[in-house]
Amino acid sequence: MKTGALVLKWTSGLLFGVGLALAACAQEPGHGDNANAQKFVEYMVEEHQFDREELQELMRQAKRKDSILRAIQRPAERAKPWYQYRKMFLTPQSIAGGVDFWDNNAEVLAEAEKKYGVPAEIIVAIIGIETRYGGNMGGHRVLDALSTLAFNYPRRSAFFSKELEHYLLLTRDQGIDPLTLKGSYAGAMGYGQFMPSSYRAYAVDFSDDGKVDIWNNTQDAIGSVANYLAQHGWKPGEPVAVLSSPRPNADMTIVNNTLQPKWTVGELAEKGFTATSQVSPEMPATIFSLQTERGKQYWLGLNNFSTITSYNRSRLYAMAVNELAQEIVKARGGRPY
Repeated sequence: MKTGALVLKWTSGLLFGVGLALAACAQEPGHGDNANAQKFVEYMVEEHQFDREELQELMRQAKRKDSILRAIQRPAERAKPWYQYRKMFLTPQSIAGGVDFWDNNAEVLAEAEKKYGVPAEIIVAIIGIETRYGGNMGGHRVLDALSTLAFNYPRRSAFFSKELEHYLLLTRDQGIDPLTLKGSYAGAMGYGQFMPSSYRAYAVDFSDDGKVDIWNNTQDAIGSVANYLAQHGWKPGEPVAVLSSPRPNADMTIVNNTLQPKWTVGELAEKGFTATSQVSPEMPATIFSLQTERGKQYWLGLNNFSTITSYNRSRLYAMAVNELAQEIVKARGGRPY
């Protein structure tokens, strides 16, 4: 069968659904007349053999959401210091929810850890922070989110245009109506909030049922998060970060200047940042600070810290994952293996 015959033929009831969507969103502009959207259509037709008329119709249905444009400019990582950010994610409810999620998926988590080398508590913590263990996967239509940012947010239009491309390829490959999937204001999807490109590159059929479903299948969601971290360099058995006690002559000019482990633990010790727990001096590391209510803390971010920031490029995020993971382990009475 020719590729063109598959293009955007998602469901026989699509036109009926389109009518309902148009009625509900009549007050919101689509992207049918947007010049950037039209260039995108031409690209998709030429590059991936999408049907021009049907894709233009889809662009008319893709709504510009000003609420998304506002949200993308004020993420919590930029707006809050660590001690406030931490309180958002390390709560009695998030810890208890992590215990429940682990207990309900213990066998799958153990299998994922064995296969990918990523500790169960890290997988659980990421899913907890991203979606409250699947309780909040986002209420925006992914098509609206990606098209709004691709065509109306110049600073990152190239990134979101590429994600929209991946999304349409994903839905075509999976036989999914692109109007139906919901996610975050940035277009992230499923338990682990994968962007479409990450879904296509790292999501796995961990349940071995012949399809990859990170929206409803916790096995696939767990395996996909573990695979993502493994593919981005997770090192089994190594810590994420260790507290540092800076000497008075420590070189403060290097604090927070990279997410990558640019030095070694030994080199940072020579620069005045001594680890307060035992780690190999040859271990790659970087140095960062966190603002607590009592002042600044200084931490050595190790390889696995950098790996977590590949999931979300934020020191606060990576540290929240690390601390929530530890708290969940404590609440369960320690690791079972």
